Order: sequence, then C-alpha cells, then structure tokens
Amino acid sequence: MSKKVLIVGGVAGGASAAARLRRLDEEAHIVMFERDEHISFANCGLPYYIGDAIKDRSKLLVQTPEGMHKRFNLDIRTESEVTAIDPARKTVRVSSKERGAYDESYDYLILSPGAKPIRPSLPGVESSKILTLRNVADTDRIKNRVVDSNTKSAVVIGGGFIGVEMAENLKEIGLEVTLVQSGSQLLAPFDIEMSHMLAKELEQHGVNLIFSDSAQSFKETGEQIQIVLASGAVLTSDIVLLAIGVAPDTGFLKDSGLAFTPKGHIVVNEKLETNLDGVYAVGDAIEVVDFVNGRKTAIPLAGPANKQGRIAADNVCGLGTTYKGSQGTSIIKVFGLTGAATGNNEKTLQQLGIPYQVTYVHPSSHASYYPGATPITIKLIFNQEGTILGAQAVGSAGVDKRIDDIATVIRLRGTVKDLTELELTYAPPYSSAKDPVNMAGYTAENILEGRTQVFLPQDLKNFDPSKMTLVDVRTEIEHNNGHIPRSLLLPVDELRDRLGELDPNKEIWVYCQVGLRGYTASRILQQKGFRVRNLTGGYKTYKMATYQPQGLDNHQLTAAAVEQEHYETRADMELDACGLSCPGPLIEVKQKMDQLKPGQVLRATASDPGFYEDIRAWAQMSGNEAFQVGRTENGMIEAYVRKGAPVFPSASADASARPDGSSMVVFSGDLDKAIASFIIANGAAASGKKVTMFFTFWGLNVIRKPEKVSVAKSFIGRMFGLMMPRGSKKLSLSRMNMMGLGTKMIRGVMKGKNISSLEELIATAIDQGVEVVACQMSMDVMGIQKEELIDGVKIGGVGYYLGKADQSGINLFI
Repeated sequence: MSKKVLIVGGVAGGASAAARLRRLDEEAHIVMFERDEHISFANCGLPYYIGDAIKDRSKLLVQTPEGMHKRFNLDIRTESEVTAIDPARKTVRVSSKERGAYDESYDYLILSPGAKPIRPSLPGVESSKILTLRNVADTDRIKNRVVDSNTKSAVVIGGGFIGVEMAENLKEIGLEVTLVQSGSQLLAPFDIEMSHMLAKELEQHGVNLIFSDSAQSFKETGEQIQIVLASGAVLTSDIVLLAIGVAPDTGFLKDSGLAFTPKGHIVVNEKLETNLDGVYAVGDAIEVVDFVNGRKTAIPLAGPANKQGRIAADNVCGLGTTYKGSQGTSIIKVFGLTGAATGNNEKTLQQLGIPYQVTYVHPSSHASYYPGATPITIKLIFNQEGTILGAQAVGSAGVDKRIDDIATVIRLRGTVKDLTELELTYAPPYSSAKDPVNMAGYTAENILEGRTQVFLPQDLKNFDPSKMTLVDVRTEIEHNNGHIPRSLLLPVDELRDRLGELDPNKEIWVYCQVGLRGYTASRILQQKGFRVRNLTGGYKTYKMATYQPQGLDNHQLTAAAVEQEHYETRADMELDACGLSCPGPLIEVKQKMDQLKPGQVLRATASDPGFYEDIRAWAQMSGNEAFQVGRTENGMIEAYVRKGAPVFPSASADASARPDGSSMVVFSGDLDKAIASFIIANGAAASGKKVTMFFTFWGLNVIRKPEKVSVAKSFIGRMFGLMMPRGSKKLSLSRMNMMGLGTKMIRGVMKGKNISSLEELIATAIDQGVEVVACQMSMDVMGIQKEELIDGVKIGGVGYYLGKADQSGINLFI
C-alpha cells in the first residue's frame, strides 16, 4: 500500500524533500501545500532582482507548480495555507483560496514553514512605506516602490545579510541609502574586525552607516516617512526596509503538541523527527546541532535546509539517514568585496567558554606577478590541539574557494596541519604555489609549535609601557603614513644592528603591515634572548579592528569637490601598482611623483585595499593632493594625485589660512615650564592638531627616565649626568624653588585641585599622538644616551624639527 506524505511549505526544504521522495518512492502520494502562489523560488536572489543585477523576474522562479507536477507527479496546492495539525487523527487543517477550509489526512508529515521577518511593535510600524522581504510578492512590492521616480531615498533597519544586501542593491539603482544597525557591527557571523572591512566597503560606495542605534518610532510626513532613533536622531526617507532578523514561522503549530525551544524553533532529533509520530521538520524553523561545538542552535540558511529536506525524505522511506549538524558556512557580496565565514567565531567561543587561538594572513588571491591579483584577509580560529574551529575571509576574488576548502577540513574534523598539507590547484592566474589556505595553516602551526607568540589588536588595551616595548618593524614611509600610538620605529632590515636600542628586561611587541616581517623580527629577537610577541595580521588587522563608521555626514561633497567634477580628469603619468602589498604602492607612487613637475597629475591603480586610505594620508603628509580616489570597474583602487599645492582650494580656504600643526622647542628643564609645555601640547592634540615637541639641552631632562641606566659614557658625559636632574620628578621650579620646597608645594596644589601631574601629562600627550623628539646634537653634547630617555621618544636633528615647524601654524620656544 502506498504511503501518503504531506509537505507544508516549499522553497528550499520542502521542495528538496518532495523531489527526493519521488526519486525514492514512485508510488507514494505526495501533497505539497504552499500558502503563496510560488512553490520554489530563489529567495537568496530577491535583493539582486530589486537591484537590477537580475533583470528577468522569471529567473527567480526555480520551479513552477506545473513543472514540478509534470516531472515528479506531485499534488501541488498553492495558495493553500495549513493552519493547524491534529496528530491524534493524523490530519492537517487547510485554508485554500480555491477549495475553502478542509482537512487532509497523512501517513507522514514534513514541516518546512520557514522563518518570517521580525516586525517589532513600534509606533507607526504599520505604515505602507515600511517594507520587509521574504517572498516574491514582497519583492514585487519593493520593486514597484523603487522604480517609482519619486523614490529617492531608503533607510534599511538591520545589518544582517538581508539588510546589507538590500542596502547594496538599493544604492546600485541610485537611491540615497542609510543603514541603521543596533549593534556595533554588521553581519553577526563575522567577528567585528572582519565585518568592518565590509562596512568600510559600504561607506566607500556612499551608504551611510549608523551603528549602536535603533529605530524607536515611525511617522509618515506627506510622501515621506520619519524614523526616530533611540539616540534622538531623526531620519527622513521615502521608504524603510525592515531587516532586523527572522523568527520561526511556527505560530500555527502552537496547539499541536509539538515540542518547541523557548524561541519557538521545532525540536527534532538527528533523523529530523519531531516528538510527534510520523512528523518531521526541516529548514529555518528547526533547532539544529552546531557541528563545531555540539550545542543546540538555529541556523537559517538555504544550504542546510536543502540537505535537511533530503534527509527527512530518506527517513520517511526508512533509510535511517542522520543530520550531523550545521557549521553555518555563509557568504555575501558587498559591492566589490566578498565576505565568507564557516564554523564558530570568537564571540560564540567566548560565550561558551571554549579556549581558542587566532591567526590572520593577508595573501594575494593569485600569484602577485600575474595581473589582477588582489589581497585576501583570512582569519583562522583553532584550539590548542590544532583542531579548526572556524574561519572568516574577506577579499575581492578567491574568497569563496578558500572558505570552502577550510569548511571541508572542518567537516572532516581536520587540523591546521591538514591545511598545510592540502594540495590545491596552482597556476599564476588562479593561485600561488603556497595557497592562502596553506599560508593560514603555516602561521597557525608556528603558533602551536612555539615558534612565535602573537598578540591581537584588543590586547593593546593591556599594553604597559613599563613592562613592554611596542616596535614597528616597517619602513619609515609606512610608519609616517600611520602607526600604532607609542610605537618605536625599528625596521626589520636594521634590527640586528640596533638591538642595543631595546631593553632586554621588557617584552617586545612587534608589528609590521600584514604580519610576515613581524614574524621575521620575532624570530630574530627570540633567538637573541628577547621575550617577544608579534601582532598577527599586522597593522592592517589593527586598522580593521579600530575602524569607525563616519555616520550621517558620510560622503558629503564640499564645494571644491563639486567644482572639480566639471574638469576632465587628466593624468600626465600612469602607475600600475596592482599586486603589490604595502608599502610597495606608496614607494612606487613616491618614485613617480619625484619625476613630475608641480601641478602635474599621476594616475595610480593598486589592488591593496589599504591604498584607499594610505594614498590620502601620504598625499597630505607629502604636500601633494589626492583629489580623486575611488574604485575601477574591476575593483582596483584608483587615485589621481597632483604634485604640489592643490589647484582647487577647499571651500573654507582663504588667504589667511595657515598650516594646522603645532610645534614647540622645549629648551628649559624647569618644572613649571615643562608643565606649561605639556598642557599646551595636550590641548592642541585634543583639538585635532598634529603636535611635535623638540627637546633640546636642559629640556632633555624632562624626558629622562627616573631610574639610573647603565650605558657607556665619556668622563664629561658622566659629569653632566651627575649634575643634571634625572627625569621629570627631579625638576625644580624656575622661581621660588626654595631648596625643593616650592616644587613640593606646586605638586601638592596640583594634586589638591585634581590637575594632572607632569608625568600624567606626558603619558597623555604620547597617548594622543604628540610626537616627542630629542635633539641628537644636544644629547651628544650633554652625554645623554637614547636608553636614558622615556619610551616613545624619537631622536631627530634640527632639520627634522624645521620640517615639522614648516607644517605648523603655531611655533613656540619654551
């Protein structure tokens, strides 16, 4: 006797179950109920139809009821909603547009109701201008709105996959888009520093981002709608897209006797059986096992839903197939970048108390010497035994296959050692001899085997200058273009000859641009007896972790920028720096700029994403003008740089405009003058000015260490050392010192008035990025060695100071 199987819901899980059932059992009576008119559509493609990437609406319809019936002999009933089930009688209640209300019996029942968009109970949320996206009907409503010539702007509420995809596609068709995210990052499967790369891509394409804020109410104002945020900000747009998450669509089953989780997901076993006889459940509405950590969770993804539909069909037919869990492998396109993730992220592991380690690599998508190579950032998470717990990657090309490789190894319970041994395809247009996946494995293996110890950007919060020294092992041009505060520049190629500049009693924290030179430096230092850690992923990872969105003022054009748009962009010289990693593009730019005359323009293209910010900073620092920075059609960074002063002054510029920096020569070693110097420096730095303090002669005593440092000195040097105060705490007042009593009095008054001490002012200034420079000539004259100065001091000459003074609007001599 043939069995009768009812399937509630189509799309991924239900349609897969139906097709598999028919292949296994030609005689079964299979009935599929779908409340809408479409049983199988590409729900992941809906945003791309709205954004015109998919032109033909019919392409969204994976299978029609007629096609499914003809091929699989299914009894398909569209516009038929199952409203209840009766497990005792083994029937379901159906509300049909064509047949009205009726009961249908079953031998087996497969539930695939999916998940529905969350619509919070907020004032004004029922407005017709507030839309959600779940099915083809929703898509049609949104499409009709956005093609209306009166629709110019949209606010997307929610930064998950749907929210980000909708923000991208709405921007692609010309709308002004603002995305509001209640948390501090987009895309929860990614850790914050990886998601920041994708957020930055959104901003660079003109999407306004608002983090850590949420909608509180909505109000229609004529043809537009106002969104009041928790911060008090008010946004106005033509439409609102709600994409704050989904909830299992299981309300119609609440009186069925089914077992549910507290969040409303259906509880199933490894065969996808519910607690009711003959009833299975699949897809976004069920609770699953996390394949990596073994805990129960919910993962609403199309891939797992399809597999679950197949497994449920297997078990209806008695095959005994089991579902071993989901690892949440996912991917997203964000304009020119791709982000992908698999397994657990740091947030999940921290919540569960599972120990882990992390490594980052930033290799090229294929051989760097072959045209079109672009960087990929890969984050690998693993435990002490080397088992891979998760991975994330962001890049312009090749991200999908790298995460798929790692996802496969995770599925086989593999280790980082397995990543090093994977034999993957190689030819210059496709990869490198050492694939990025191999590179991630190598760096993880080095950590596990003790060849290097690493630190992460968040560890810098615990950095203690009295116990640690932070060393930038990049080149001077890279350091000057941006560096971690309080870091000492010591290029790796000079490291062996300058070991004497490092305190062996301190732990040395090194970093480079992407981690490789830092690893080399750590190996040198470790074998020379130093305790050392390397910033995994380097300065690039640090910049990812410290990124902040610009907010509502993002991408507003100045009057000068608008004026420049009327002039044809012309280049006097071209530079192709694609395939080069930092500092390669900047070095190449400098060499080309040296060949140009003032006013001439260089057009530079680079594949390194960091070039977008680097070229702006370098141009400003070097007195040139990066007047047009953007992306080419193939995702490369393109910059036009004019040599010399800008041709088009900024909107606020006038004849009296001065450089915005501040510099001062601190000649005096008196306590009161030193305090005044650092109060001024801190105030200038707090107002956004670049401050340089040049300490010469007696002023060097202000920045001496308080403790005695054992260094070789001449007789004159030793005499100066005995006569001069050692450090800021030994300075005397310029007037009324009174054998030291005046010094104690002024320090006591400052403490009583809650005014920072000189030592605190110095530390604050360095933390704010104030550049503290010691005069090399004065040090030579007075017999002071670099080792005697406090951490964070740079050594320079009068030429260096004059260069800084030339960039300053204020110059002081104290």
